[in-house]
Amino acid sequence: MKTHLTILEITFRLLLAAAVSGLIGYDREHKSRPAGLRTNILVCVGACIIALVQKEIAFNAFQVAIHYPKTVSAIRSDQATLIAQVVSGIGFLGAGTIIVQHGSIHGLTTAASLWVVACIGVAVGMGDYTIVIISTLVVFTVLVFLKKIIHINMFKNLEIQYHNKNETKEFLRQYFKEHHLEVDDVNFGVIRQDDEIIYTNIYEIEIPHEMNYDDIIEDISRNKNIVLIRTVSI
Repeated sequence: MKTHLTILEITFRLLLAAAVSGLIGYDREHKSRPAGLRTNILVCVGACIIALVQKEIAFNAFQVAIHYPKTVSAIRSDQATLIAQVVSGIGFLGAGTIIVQHGSIHGLTTAASLWVVACIGVAVGMGDYTIVIISTLVVFTVLVFLKKIIHINMFKNLEIQYHNKNETKEFLRQYFKEHHLEVDDVNFGVIRQDDEIIYTNIYEIEIPHEMNYDDIIEDISRNKNIVLIRTVSI
């Protein structure tokens, strides 16, 4: 029965943690996400170190129990103690990647990837290599290929402020029709600003997966009557 981790095992596990997290981190870096290659590697290696320390604590407790049998009842070595702190503690780092801007939330996937990378690091440190390999492949597939496999139309709440009510409403109706954008709901509003009337429409639109949301914003904003266009939460 093993009673300690060898230097070779420790080195291999740390390098494996860096390798598998680097694969996930590369995708995040390539997509210019807040947590890129180095962050993912450091998180995974750090979690791996904690798991290795927890392993050593367990081995040390086992050694003491062998040499001092009478103290067995007083020895406690719960291998979930430090690991539990990693799983909960990584949430603070993940929260730092979540950004709320103009009613939209960004960074949730990056935060989730940091959390799962930490979990993979723990698995590496504990020596559960089957879990490591399979979980890395699953996570990488989700991050890189899932959007290409499963196409989901987006729903957006688009606020548009404009002048010239009839002309602009006809332009928007034609634009939505030509680009196959389905309007599920619309809220109307009118405000007076500096002796001018500004009309406000909030459209709930369904965007086909093949369309780029940024292109829609840019196309509509080119109309001379458009004062403001933005995404909102309602």
